[in-house]
Amino acid sequence: MKNITVTILLLLALTVNAQFGNQGATGFQWNASWITVPEAGTTTSGLYLFRKKLTLETVPSSFIVYVSADSRYKLFVNETFVSLGPAVGDIQHWNYETVDLAPFLRAGQNIISAKVWNEGNMKPVHQISFRTGFILQGSTTETQVVNTNDTWKCIQDKSYTPIQQRVRGYYAAGAGEQIDMQFHPAGWEKLSFDDSKWLRAESVFGTASGRQGMARRGGWNLVPSILPPMEMTLQRLVTTRKSEGVKVPPAFPANKTAVRIPANTTARILIDQTFLTNAYPTLEFSGGKNDTITITYAEALYGDKGIKGNRDEIEGKTISGRRDIIISDGSDNQSFTTLAYRTYRYVELKIVTLGNPLVIEDFYGTFTGYPFKFNAKLESGNSTIDKIIEIGWRTARLCAVDTYMDCPYYERLQYIGDARIQLLVSYYNSGDDRLAKNALNLMGWSRQLDGYTFSRYPDNLGQIIPTYSLWYVSMLHDYMMYGSDPDFITDKLAGQRQILNYFISYLDEDGSLKNVPNWNFTDWASGWQRGTAPIGEDGSSAAMDLQMLLAIQSAVDLENYAGRKEFADFYGALAAKITQTVKRKYWDSTRKLFADTPGKDKFSQHTNSMAILAGLVQGVEAQNIGKLMLSDASLTQASIYFKYYLHLALTKAGLGNDFMNWLDIWHKNIDLGLSTWGETSEVESTRSDCHAWGASPNIEFFRIVLGIESSTPNFKSVKIEPNLGSIKTISGEMPHPAGKISVKYDNSGSRFSADIMLPPKTTGVFIWQGKSYELNEGLNPIRL
Repeated sequence: MKNITVTILLLLALTVNAQFGNQGATGFQWNASWITVPEAGTTTSGLYLFRKKLTLETVPSSFIVYVSADSRYKLFVNETFVSLGPAVGDIQHWNYETVDLAPFLRAGQNIISAKVWNEGNMKPVHQISFRTGFILQGSTTETQVVNTNDTWKCIQDKSYTPIQQRVRGYYAAGAGEQIDMQFHPAGWEKLSFDDSKWLRAESVFGTASGRQGMARRGGWNLVPSILPPMEMTLQRLVTTRKSEGVKVPPAFPANKTAVRIPANTTARILIDQTFLTNAYPTLEFSGGKNDTITITYAEALYGDKGIKGNRDEIEGKTISGRRDIIISDGSDNQSFTTLAYRTYRYVELKIVTLGNPLVIEDFYGTFTGYPFKFNAKLESGNSTIDKIIEIGWRTARLCAVDTYMDCPYYERLQYIGDARIQLLVSYYNSGDDRLAKNALNLMGWSRQLDGYTFSRYPDNLGQIIPTYSLWYVSMLHDYMMYGSDPDFITDKLAGQRQILNYFISYLDEDGSLKNVPNWNFTDWASGWQRGTAPIGEDGSSAAMDLQMLLAIQSAVDLENYAGRKEFADFYGALAAKITQTVKRKYWDSTRKLFADTPGKDKFSQHTNSMAILAGLVQGVEAQNIGKLMLSDASLTQASIYFKYYLHLALTKAGLGNDFMNWLDIWHKNIDLGLSTWGETSEVESTRSDCHAWGASPNIEFFRIVLGIESSTPNFKSVKIEPNLGSIKTISGEMPHPAGKISVKYDNSGSRFSADIMLPPKTTGVFIWQGKSYELNEGLNPIRL
């Protein structure tokens, strides 16, 4: 479609400055040096220790520093952990954390210390790296006494060796750790430690110089992280399920209790957290010189043929998964804490002692994650609803640390398709949109010269799923509707236009996308090869065309919001053309459904869901399609992921009162003992036990059942249209940029009543049985 491509290129020329502006520039002058350990490898794996002594006459009220590292750091002041980072980014947007050291300082001598590590070629796929380095700088002239330079002492901790993981299924979450305590400089973080034999830190870069703007130095472009510190909360492990070769006291591990393993013994202790978690495990132990402790972490145990089955059952099952190995130096009061957090429900301690016994003094976890708070409320008197909300929120939390991620155990990658649902869970359940903004920034920064984004970001492999670029446009629309920052998306629109122009270049004369390269994933639906929707002989696909249409419709609203009528008109005309194409090519008048391909031999819930969401059918026609999607088993069925779109479409078709009947897969997860939602609908054997795209009911109970939706940008007005079905009484509330929205419904008697509270300067409409009622800020009592 040459004429369309030329038109949009001309429109893009109007905003070239916005596209190529200096993203992330802070104007801050860095006087500190990036430092490293002399002779340390630039990108090879290693653990490095840094120290700096500081003498203070008095304790200051504030001592703010900026700190970062490649790849990661843990910062301590006077032996107290104070910061971990940096939040992941890319080289051009390398985060630094802002930390106030004052609460940890004291009059007299102080010690500031840091661990910095790089996992080399075993690093997580989300970890981008330039080279190993560390930087810390004071925010004022007075605090810059701690700036990193050659006054810092450093050494390589040769006790650390990263170990390759052997995990079932695709794994991308980084190395395990082998720690030989005999080579660890014990007490290195203490003020009294003798560092006289340590090396002076070495600057990573020399001084850059040049004239007429030609000087340029490679490396990190430092930007301030917009995220708060991650939550770090003590979390005891709950119970021992099984032991071999050792008698375990009943109190272990729920309470600090010693476990003695005799000499010349192989012992195994299987521990059950009873729910899945993300935590930094800490093992404290004594004695046992050259004894080995292997810690294995698993979401679930495995039975025959790799089937997990009921997650609560352990008989006849074995553990396998991510592991760490510790070799004891024989001394008392040794301690091991992982550098990165681990994800587990089950943990096995395997202890092999030689000529000396070993005593486990304690074993516990420190929960970590983005510090989301559950700021919503749902009171239904239905324990199943409560359980689904609880599990969904745990799933969402475990899949959110310094980025959203598909799963915390296997990948830790921020996929656009997963994240769209995750962001909406955040809007509806928390109202904290900082991680959402961070996600949208990162995804936008992944955009390539051709216009498409990577499918997941940060990503050091550069995976491409073009359909996820289209969902990214829809995510911008979601933020426009629910986000708290009215200006946030305006500088994203130039990138949006680049994305859409990429797809427009693949629009054929008949108005269909054809032969878009790379992995055009739609859903892990049974019968679809690698999750790709069927493609016709001419290279077109209804699923692709409809997702393009949904993105274009989002773009129309976004451009109108930004006041760019020329773009809105252009996209509006394009949307009208694609709408006619889809109706002409894919509608099957015999089956009264939209087909997946022009050959009209394949049909799916996916295509028909998107057709309803795009407004191609309405009223009775949409409702009839919705009923067929529920009753016709020959249609390719949506997995737990795509049920989010299926449920939205069914509700738009007027079938939302049946929502409680659509939750079979979630009931199955509960029946099989999962504490988080599985990745696929094959729950017994799903690879991942924790995939946040399954947390969509945490949106739907509020959006469908309570009926609360944003109807104008920034949630300035609302549409409330409940779908109660057989529910007689229910109430709830959800966060809003101006406060909270609360609703209370009573349909138990001869009259229906609703009490709706809207925050200040918020208006809306309430819809019940096809009739509309105006809503204003404050309390709105409705009696019908």
